Amino acid sequence: MKGFIVNYRGSRRNRKMGQMVVKVEGVDKKEDVKKVVGKKVVWTSPAGKKISGTITQAHGGKGAVRVLFSEKGLPGQAIGTKVDIE
Repeated sequence: MKGFIVNYRGSRRNRKMGQMVVKVEGVDKKEDVKKVVGKKVVWTSPAGKKISGTITQAHGGKGAVRVLFSEKGLPGQAIGTKVDIE
């Protein structure tokens, strides 16, 4: 499966740098998110470094998901790029 990074998870004043909001291809409803919760997400940097994370839960009602990354988080350059979902 494929997806793309929408933004960091956060509020008006705070950003959670280790969590990202990802839109998964083919998932358009909150009910469909149950199929992908727990799957592994891998982002590959332009330099070739791979950073992995796990889908934890839905984010909103239109099929976006929250991904918790194992390292400190992703750089800002990751926003708008594609990720692989295994």
